[in-house]
Amino acid sequence: MPFLLFAWCETARAQQGARSAPTNPLTQALESPLVTDLSSHLISISSSFTGTDLLIFGAVDQPGDIIVVLRGPQGRVVVRKKRRVLGIWINVDAVEFDNMPGYYAVAASQALHQFANQSLLQRLQIGAEHLRMPPRHGHTEQEVAEFREAILRQKRDAGLYQEEASPVVFLGPKLFRARISFPSTVPTGTYRAEVYLLRDEQVISAQATPLFIKKSGAEQVLYDFAHQQPVYYGLAAVALAMFAGWFAAAVFRKA
Repeated sequence: MPFLLFAWCETARAQQGARSAPTNPLTQALESPLVTDLSSHLISISSSFTGTDLLIFGAVDQPGDIIVVLRGPQGRVVVRKKRRVLGIWINVDAVEFDNMPGYYAVAASQALHQFANQSLLQRLQIGAEHLRMPPRHGHTEQEVAEFREAILRQKRDAGLYQEEASPVVFLGPKLFRARISFPSTVPTGTYRAEVYLLRDEQVISAQATPLFIKKSGAEQVLYDFAHQQPVYYGLAAVALAMFAGWFAAAVFRKA
């Protein structure tokens, strides 16, 4: 059986709508016996960034179970399949998925299957296996499932999708908290933290809070310059490479 290599690339639409806070329609439709917040609404990434933790906390005035979902930024993902043909690895097929989050994590007060049915989990897209990622072009269900499993596996291996739900800890009958970890490779953009209060397999209340992850310092300057002035950025990179080569040659000549 030939070895299959799946590669993916994503173009997150992080800059669009960065100033508008995402909302959850459930928040407007239901009563809200639930109050939540984040330890920080902005995470800055610098050259020394090695990952960080985010604390999601809140209070309830009714008994129930808590589910926390953190996802973002949404974007299009291209998953490519490579195969070795005549000794050369080439792309033989590709599938594009829409609306795939670059990062996805879940926390719950107990195992999800103990208090939430599959229909509810699918409707709220709780769990990576329930994410709605429609393919852009016609492929068979088997092909889509194969590519989908490949990108989910790669996301998990990179630490961007959690294998299991993190714990939601209750500090007494009303207060709760959950800790979500971000790896150093977390993508920048707009995120959404969703918190659901469930009882008897029904959503009692829900809230959504925005989170922004962005580069800071010299990294942000270079990032903005590369995306806003790509031609000048390319010329500057070539000039810098030529100067580095000339300087290295001059040093070795003197040595």
